[in-house]
Amino acid sequence: MKVVIINGSPRTQGFTASVLRNMEKALRDRGAEVDLIDLSRVSLSQCKGCCSCYTMGYCPIDDDGEMISSKIREADGLIMGSPTYASNVSGYMKVLIDRGHFVIEQLLQGKYCVTVATGENYGSSDAGKILDKLILYSGGRRVSKIVRNAPFNSIRTDMGVEDPEALKASEKLFTAISKNRSYPLQAVYHKIVFSFGIKPFVRRKGKTYQGVMDKWKELGIDFR
Repeated sequence: MKVVIINGSPRTQGFTASVLRNMEKALRDRGAEVDLIDLSRVSLSQCKGCCSCYTMGYCPIDDDGEMISSKIREADGLIMGSPTYASNVSGYMKVLIDRGHFVIEQLLQGKYCVTVATGENYGSSDAGKILDKLILYSGGRRVSKIVRNAPFNSIRTDMGVEDPEALKASEKLFTAISKNRSYPLQAVYHKIVFSFGIKPFVRRKGKTYQGVMDKWKELGIDFR
């Protein structure tokens, strides 16, 4: 079992990181292979809006973007965590969303996912909803979500202390992957979004979106 954890916070010892590292430890203790990626420590340039990835199937920017997408593509599960900035995800997470092959290319097709949003006020719920929609639109199965508030810019001094909510979410993710659980309501929601929104749009684009159709073929998605 492979799980990728994405930390979208610029602080590797902050509140978001504390939740994610609790989940990392819990999953490793169960025998999962876990790869935690701090976006602040990788090379990830902003999307240039060239749309070359839709034609070629990969982003031409020479940095760690394709490496991260490949790790996600090969994983069984994904945990995405972000602090809340202006009722949205962090800049680091937004760049990954822009650069990754999520919605159009259906990067998360069939993968089990957990979202983590931290903040100080009501905006953390909005950030969580953004991550939830990304997963559902991208073909993923959202197993659990964590929305947690803490004082702004707080640094955790208890990084080794167990977090019950994080442990519970980790257990749900591990069980869902192990038992290949289905989520019928999410499946119906995704089918509507994909069948009436994404697929017709890509088909109208024709050969300019050949890279997308190639990805769908690999995933067994009917694009006719």
